[in-house]
Amino acid sequence: MRFMKKNLKVLLLAVFVAAASCSFTTKSIDDPDKDKVLIELITYVLEKTHFANKEFNDEFSAAVHSKFINDIDPLKRYFLASDIEEFKKYEFQIDDQLKNKDLTFFDLVNSRLEQRMENAKNIYKEALETPFDFDKDETIDVDYDKIDYAKDLDELKERWRQQLKFSTISTYYDIKEEQNALKDVKPGENADESDFDETEKELPEPKEPKSDTEIEIEARESTLSSLEDYFSFMDDLNRNDYFAIFINSVVEEFDPHTNYMAPQDKDRFDVAMSGKLEGIGARLQKQRESVKVVEVISGGPAWRGEQIEVGDLITRVRQEDETESVSIGGMRLDDAVNLIKGPKGTKVILTVKKVDGSFQDVTIIRDVVELEETYAKSAVIEKNDTKYGLIELPRFYFDMTNYKARNAASDLKDELLRLKDEGMEGLVLDLRNNGGGSLKTAIDIAGLFIEKGPIVQIASGDGKVEVLQDKSNDVEWDGPLVILVNEISASASEILAAAMQDYKRGIVIGSKQTYGKGTVQNVIDLNRWMRNNQHGDLGALKVTTQKFYRINGGSTQLEGVKSDVAVPDRFSFIDVGERDYKNPLPYDKIAPANYTTWDGNFDFEEVIKNSKERMAVNEHLKLIEEQARWIKERRDNNLVPLNYDNYIADVEKNKERSKAFDAISEYQNNLKFSSHIQEVELKKMDSILSEKRSRWHKNLSQDIYVEEAVHVLEDLKRSKTKIEKLAKLKD
Repeated sequence: MRFMKKNLKVLLLAVFVAAASCSFTTKSIDDPDKDKVLIELITYVLEKTHFANKEFNDEFSAAVHSKFINDIDPLKRYFLASDIEEFKKYEFQIDDQLKNKDLTFFDLVNSRLEQRMENAKNIYKEALETPFDFDKDETIDVDYDKIDYAKDLDELKERWRQQLKFSTISTYYDIKEEQNALKDVKPGENADESDFDETEKELPEPKEPKSDTEIEIEARESTLSSLEDYFSFMDDLNRNDYFAIFINSVVEEFDPHTNYMAPQDKDRFDVAMSGKLEGIGARLQKQRESVKVVEVISGGPAWRGEQIEVGDLITRVRQEDETESVSIGGMRLDDAVNLIKGPKGTKVILTVKKVDGSFQDVTIIRDVVELEETYAKSAVIEKNDTKYGLIELPRFYFDMTNYKARNAASDLKDELLRLKDEGMEGLVLDLRNNGGGSLKTAIDIAGLFIEKGPIVQIASGDGKVEVLQDKSNDVEWDGPLVILVNEISASASEILAAAMQDYKRGIVIGSKQTYGKGTVQNVIDLNRWMRNNQHGDLGALKVTTQKFYRINGGSTQLEGVKSDVAVPDRFSFIDVGERDYKNPLPYDKIAPANYTTWDGNFDFEEVIKNSKERMAVNEHLKLIEEQARWIKERRDNNLVPLNYDNYIADVEKNKERSKAFDAISEYQNNLKFSSHIQEVELKKMDSILSEKRSRWHKNLSQDIYVEEAVHVLEDLKRSKTKIEKLAKLKD
């Protein structure tokens, strides 16, 4: 099978992913008056609510100018140097234009982009009509930040040619590899099931190998198809979409986490926070003139009905109270999704083109769809006849309209109680890759492990500090606790990990430091700031209004949470985190809160020392660190050969080097993982849940960090026993 690599096709499709989600409104009609109202409203809200109260001046203007141009042409394959020179006269005027609701700069850049993109359509088609010479000795530099804009159309065409050759050479290589792999398969030998015809019991007759010329043509056609998909997607974007990008160029200059959310983006944000939506339970993707089903969500209406499957194309949509269906061919994906989703209990009739080419009308009763991958889940760990528990929390989720509905804190408590019923003697709380979410759920979760007390401090821009407390004396788990984190653990994850660290309640194991997002955002509905609004839904603004501080007084901003036991991982040498943004808010300190550390009879210093000693001599971790250095080295190498022999040599060299790291994926920690009793019963009724848990348990069995967490739990148990024995002897 073809393997994925970093190539132009990936870059092409990724460039405007953000733009696709920036739909300004469900209408495609441009409304310049609305744009001006939005600019006035957003600048006013920022000045009144943002923590930093940044000044609109020439420095701010220059930063917005640079960001907007880079955001819409990051690969520098549309604008010419002459365009940039023309734009430059507005470099220090944007602040004044914002104050005057003047959109001259935006309108100029937007109209020029439309013109240049039309030119690009002719350029790529012309470039792909001519075979690529893979014998020519040339390279491409994919560090687009460092290259200049093309000085004229000829140089731009050459840039496109190189980028398209870059995309095509990787496909050319893949096809040749596939062909060589099939050529080597002989009758009677094991082969991938895809090598067989479904009606045949033996291998089909080998096909005549394709010539290099035929393979080159096929590879070029594949690149052409990708570009046509890309430009079909781009054609769906309108002025409103680019204006949303411009607005975000303005607001993100205040700090990286202040963002404008168009109406659809606000809906997606609510879904991400709650982990549930009302609809048919399918993930959809735009494909040329159709909408393709790319995933059927387990447990959702489409999954229960068994009439929709991955690969189906939805062509028309009809509501239950309408007689005529609506064609969604050529419709924007957001608009098509809005027709398909709807309130719980209502019906939608979809005309579906099945994978076999037949058409079918499918009636689905919409329902609440819970995105299970968002929710907390637990596993029982067995080692030497002792049981431990592991809870993975992917996000601090909650329902923004009803906190008493399902949320991260209540779910985690339920999982904790189930693990206690299993007889666990230590808990691993896995916050790796958890980017945060609800602050209240983080505070409530911290309260499960300590008696009442402060959890986090929050400071406003005016200097006022509020200490947020856990007010309950109830402790659901007072035994050994380990928190797993990595560089992606952010925001609420950092608050929880920091509180457990400051109270000396648990030991934090993971990356050298976590993400470093120590800021608080509030989502402000812009419609509520308007009277007599005649411009439709204005969306929302996510604004940084406060900063987090640990109860010890230190900020998590930039610094994150430093692990008690730092271990290498594949991110160790890659720029990840708040500190890698251009304009993060600074790190600082305030006075500590009044709190008392946990008295759990654990010798943390001794346990941490033992863990560090184990990690220092662990050969598997040394291999992971070596791989991390190699990944960094590869990422820093931005020159890619476009000569096929050199390309092969580069690929083979990397293949050979990567073999040294095969042992990482083959590692076994010899721990046994299983579901708690209630989930065992659920799996009997849900084969998909059973398969998901089996995969998860398999991954856990190869996880060295979980293994070390269990070692630490064992050490914490031993240290507690030792301390308690000494206390009895003294008595």
